[in-house]
Amino acid sequence: MEGENLTSITEFILVGLSAQRRTQLLLFVTILLTYSFTVMGNLVVILLAWFDSHLQTPMYFFLMHLSCIEICYVTSTEPQMLAHLLAGNGVISYSRCVGQIFVALSLGAAECFLLGVMAYDRYLAICQPLQYPVAMDKWRQMQLASGCWATGFLFGAIYVGCTFRHSYCGPNRINHFMCELPVVLQLACDDTHITQAVVFVMAGLVLLIPISVVLTSYVVILFSVIQIQSASGWRKALSTCSAHLTVVTVFYGTVISMYLIPRSMTFSDRDKMVALFYVVVTPFLNPIIYTLRNKDVHEAVARVLRRGGLEPK
Repeated sequence: MEGENLTSITEFILVGLSAQRRTQLLLFVTILLTYSFTVMGNLVVILLAWFDSHLQTPMYFFLMHLSCIEICYVTSTEPQMLAHLLAGNGVISYSRCVGQIFVALSLGAAECFLLGVMAYDRYLAICQPLQYPVAMDKWRQMQLASGCWATGFLFGAIYVGCTFRHSYCGPNRINHFMCELPVVLQLACDDTHITQAVVFVMAGLVLLIPISVVLTSYVVILFSVIQIQSASGWRKALSTCSAHLTVVTVFYGTVISMYLIPRSMTFSDRDKMVALFYVVVTPFLNPIIYTLRNKDVHEAVARVLRRGGLEPK
């Protein structure tokens, strides 16, 4: 954060996931399939929530935004991974590296806040059912969703501004399959202690504020569910929360291990596997988790098939 930016390198070299050609081709096919299913699965969620009147509720409104974030996120990272695996090398220009970090961090921060909003929505629906239609009307839904997107891109801009104020004069080899802030920052030629502290504090805000909302919401929900007398009421309350809790646990767990847990100066293969999990696996699993045992989505799909004359007899 000091002095003039004396960056001289024009590109970074991404080591990638493997140097073995067979492994690269196997990873190419695997990631291509997961990317295709991730985009298609999230598109199905968006289209169902948009066109089916039975799913036009606050929960599915926020789920539609989550699916938009997932599609944008995987598209900002996975096509480049595929190109590098197919080519056998991982050269990325300085400007594209900056852009990838900005987009990935912005969307990641937006998802963090959106998951907190979704937990708050479940709290209102279960614990304040009479006030819920007013407290979560269309205008409030738009405010909360827009706030998540705007806050995410604000944090992304601050992250990138702090990181690329430093000089990058070599080396330019990154032990990763994508440009990620903690790894790129290690290549800076000047002192980065202040920037690392800023990044740590901001990551703490982005993660801990939504996590606090999630934990508080679900603690209150748990106490409310305990007081429900009927077994059907228990099942209904828990079924609306189980999918979201699963996504929250997987997403926050992997991101915290990357941005908040102290690590050595060298980025290990284990760290790459953690990153691979939240870059590839989590976005792939999210639409499955939200739809696999979701009766509302199953019924919406059946209605769509009936309208198209495709429902199996």
